[in-house]
Amino acid sequence: MQPPPRGRQSARPPAIPQAGGVAPVAVAQALAYCARAARGGDAERYRAALLATPPQRGYLMAILAFNGELARTRETVSEPMLGEIRLQWWREGIAGVYCGAPREHPVLLGLAAAVAGRPLARAHFDAIIEARAGDLYDEQIHDLGELVRYAEATAARPAYLMLEALSVSALAAHAAARHVGVAWALLGLLRAVPFHARARRLYLPTGLLAAAHVAPEAVYRGEPPAGLRQVTAEIVAEAARRLHEARALARQIPRAALPVLALAGLADGHLARLRAVGFDPFALPAERPGVGQALRLAWATLSGRF
Repeated sequence: MQPPPRGRQSARPPAIPQAGGVAPVAVAQALAYCARAARGGDAERYRAALLATPPQRGYLMAILAFNGELARTRETVSEPMLGEIRLQWWREGIAGVYCGAPREHPVLLGLAAAVAGRPLARAHFDAIIEARAGDLYDEQIHDLGELVRYAEATAARPAYLMLEALSVSALAAHAAARHVGVAWALLGLLRAVPFHARARRLYLPTGLLAAAHVAPEAVYRGEPPAGLRQVTAEIVAEAARRLHEARALARQIPRAALPVLALAGLADGHLARLRAVGFDPFALPAERPGVGQALRLAWATLSGRF
């Protein structure tokens, strides 16, 4: 069973990395698809990835497109078994990439080009897939530590792959990517609380909810008690701490890591928005990418800082 290609918006295809056994025209088409998929489904990380130069930019787009496919698994299936089948398809697809026989899917062809060009650790792909398996069963997250581990698997692991694609091996860069990835995932989950609540799903730790006297049913109804602000504030504080820890490593990190770490500047904007509404996820206004994000990324490019 092959997931159908998706992507509506146009994006300039990056330079063509070579992939063994795959025709250059097929690679070019695959990477163009990956760029469209990343732009349409992960716009902020897509914009940060544009800071990379070809051919590395193409590798980043393939990784982002893969991550987006996995992230949408829970929303695209009607029951867990179908999700398991879909995830198994991706496990086998990644195995084919590393065996030099990628399946005819644009994301896998794009990843084949990336793996042919850079030594990407397969363990990161496997960890991302396993983390998304938990989504299928709406497994409860019990405490902040467990939430952080989920955030690392779903957001820091892709960041590690992107650093490998950029040939950045500095330990400080990978440590910073972990912090930025965790912060990004935490903020994303908070921003998605209303969306998840409508589907009767929650990624907020049950321990924090209980301590703040927040009943999940109230959140599902869109009528959360004041205690939800307390829970949100605790998670926001953890995200802010992570960003601070990442920036403390800045002097040890090469400029080549910017397409991954510049996301920290965009995370600052989401922190500010949550604080501005008193830590109430249901009060967040609709998001509209604007000049603020462009300026943050431009500053990162000019200053070499994140």
